[in-house]
Amino acid sequence: MISPAPRLDPSAHHAVRIAIVDDDVESCQLWADWISHTPGFACISQSSDGHEAEVHLLRDRPDIVLMDINLPGRSGIECVRDIKHRAPEIQFVMLTVYGDADHVFEALTAGASGYLLKRTSRATLLDALREVHSGGSPMSSTVARQVVQYFQHSTAKISVPDPLSEREREILQLLSFGRQNKEIVRELGISPSTVATHIRRIYGKLHVHSRAAAVGKFAMMNGSP
Repeated sequence: MISPAPRLDPSAHHAVRIAIVDDDVESCQLWADWISHTPGFACISQSSDGHEAEVHLLRDRPDIVLMDINLPGRSGIECVRDIKHRAPEIQFVMLTVYGDADHVFEALTAGASGYLLKRTSRATLLDALREVHSGGSPMSSTVARQVVQYFQHSTAKISVPDPLSEREREILQLLSFGRQNKEIVRELGISPSTVATHIRRIYGKLHVHSRAAAVGKFAMMNGSP
């Protein structure tokens, strides 16, 4: 069932609006507390059933949805696929226990912008929400490696021109390892705005719109024989 949206203070008017869809009540409440106590975010609803969630998400139009896969009624991946057709502006981040390649690629193909495992820490989850809101595609490091391995095996013999600068390749390599933007800032000793600029240029040069797609093309450019 859907819980009522919490009472929001006036400062939440311009907050990033988050909805959570998961039938684990305790986890759902924990993530809602993390989000609600973080400036710039507002948790507008929690739901535990796939069918009801679809109705309420299309009505409320949150900015980002944290979506589990295994739900009563219908799967989270089915929800993502249907809702993205009707409300493409809603961004989805899968937050699930399933880290196998089949679930990962089915979710990304359905339209999810990110894929995190449920053991994700508070800081990583909040960073992921910020990244999705700014146009990125956060993935847990183990998931990112699966994306790379998939493309390496499936496109090993494809030759792809490399239009990237040395610094852009360096950043894309770190993205493929699952690094978040703030981790790249620390590792390379450059500013957050510089990292964001490089990532935008990478997306433009590779003609992609997400981290997952950029990582996939990077794997194609570096496919092993």
